[in-house]
Amino acid sequence: MLYDRWRQVVQARSREVAVVDLAEGQSLTFNELDGAAGRRPATAGLALPSGTTTGFVLTVLRAWRDDRPVCPLDRGQSLDRMPAVPTGVAHLKLTSATTGPPRLVAFTAQQLAADADQIVAGMGLNAESPNLGVISLAHSYGFSNLVLPLLLHGIPLILGESPLPEAIRRAAVNRPPLTLPAVPALWRSWHDADAIPANVRLAISAGAPLSVALEESVFRRQGLKIHNFYGATECGGIAYDATAIPRRGDGGVGTTLPGVRVGLDPDGCLEVRSPSVALGYVPPEPAHLGHGRYRSRDVAELDEAGVRLLGRLGDLINLAGRKVAPETVEAVLATHPDVEACLVFGAPDLRDVREERLVAVIAPRPRATVSESDLRAHALRRLPAWQVPREWRWVAAIPVNGRGKVSRLAWRQRYLAGDVA
Repeated sequence: MLYDRWRQVVQARSREVAVVDLAEGQSLTFNELDGAAGRRPATAGLALPSGTTTGFVLTVLRAWRDDRPVCPLDRGQSLDRMPAVPTGVAHLKLTSATTGPPRLVAFTAQQLAADADQIVAGMGLNAESPNLGVISLAHSYGFSNLVLPLLLHGIPLILGESPLPEAIRRAAVNRPPLTLPAVPALWRSWHDADAIPANVRLAISAGAPLSVALEESVFRRQGLKIHNFYGATECGGIAYDATAIPRRGDGGVGTTLPGVRVGLDPDGCLEVRSPSVALGYVPPEPAHLGHGRYRSRDVAELDEAGVRLLGRLGDLINLAGRKVAPETVEAVLATHPDVEACLVFGAPDLRDVREERLVAVIAPRPRATVSESDLRAHALRRLPAWQVPREWRWVAAIPVNGRGKVSRLAWRQRYLAGDVA
């Protein structure tokens, strides 16, 4: 089914440019890409595409041609053992492992295609605005927003050499209006370096919360709206902020994509139903996924503006019987002009182990100095006193992984082990 759709794309756009690979220095039309995929003989077994070049796309196409399941892997990522792939599965995704061990998620060809169809329709992706790809092709976000639109909808893909600001500038020179999907850390880096290309037509951010302060700053400087996109490995795209102006508050991720329905479970967590929801986990774990429904751990509110995220169920911190989402505190601390990055989590309160205390880890901007008293005063202007962190730690940087995520659990464990000064 997937390969048949690819062949339809080739017939419709055979002589048009499909992929521009800046690292490899090559450009292939749809017909040439199809020919390159067909030159190797058929093979069997699970296909494991990796990397950020045309080779990733060719591996996927060859697997579709040979009716083999695909399991994309990031650089340095591997499978502990080859899984027993259930019948009818066309694709396996690895979860991000930010809240626990990585798990495999199984999709049929129809579910994978539905995700691409919903994203293309909901975001208005089109062949006249090629995707500039600098995020991981293996991650659910990159695969659904870059690889699938290319192979199932004929939307050209420019593969950048690097996400560094100067490389982004070079990649956009003499190009048509571009679509640029990225993560908040990259948008921050490009904005600070004044490197966001003027010919970006559509700017998308996903993988982690995007601060309203950054969104507003980019809009003031360039008139460019960064659109929040929210999804999950288990079901693909969920919601998209299609508005033309910056949001008024953090947490809003827009309205649901076409074909996606959402509700709240008894814990206040978002439940998703759509044609793109996966078959299930491998090995099976039916409580949260299957039969067209995904029960997330994201606590949310639903209103006329769409979906507003309040935090993850497991991350909520119990402060004297009251719950606070660490994202709420992080969003305020991140607005301080001397804060480059921050992370908030709960740690056992030594006075009462049944309660927790708020710990903030702060990475100042280069050459900036910011004190605990400055940050406390800044937080108190926008937060009630009980939500202001009691402990503060200072680090040089809070790195994100290739998916734009930070493991709050890992930082909490480092803190408890005395590894955060």
